[in-house]
Amino acid sequence: MEKEIIYSQEAPAPIGPYSQAVKAGNTLYISGQIALDADTGELINENITEETHAVMKNLEAVLRKAGFGFADVVKCTIFIKDMGQFSTINEAYGQYFKSSPPARETVEVSRLPKDVQVEISCIAVKL
Repeated sequence: MEKEIIYSQEAPAPIGPYSQAVKAGNTLYISGQIALDADTGELINENITEETHAVMKNLEAVLRKAGFGFADVVKCTIFIKDMGQFSTINEAYGQYFKSSPPARETVEVSRLPKDVQVEISCIAVKL
């Protein structure tokens, strides 16, 4: 099985020594995405709802580049700075998984890259 590096220009470039995603066989592993605008490199973080939607759109761009979609996502990990924002993040996140949502964990952390409020990674599988 070969591994293929996935890069979408519609999602922000990595800010460190990692790939946006790696495809191994029929499985896609997407690195944590934050709310960076792919064109400007600016943060989209006026409020937590806007920030979460920007993260999901970045995930969607990487999924699409690899020929996947949200329906193929089997696992997500959400890192948030404030568990008090859980329900607001959950509301925005849930709009991308209308049926058969993936497995998931949500973890509160003390700090995230560029001091964002939320970061999400996921794993998708083509069956």
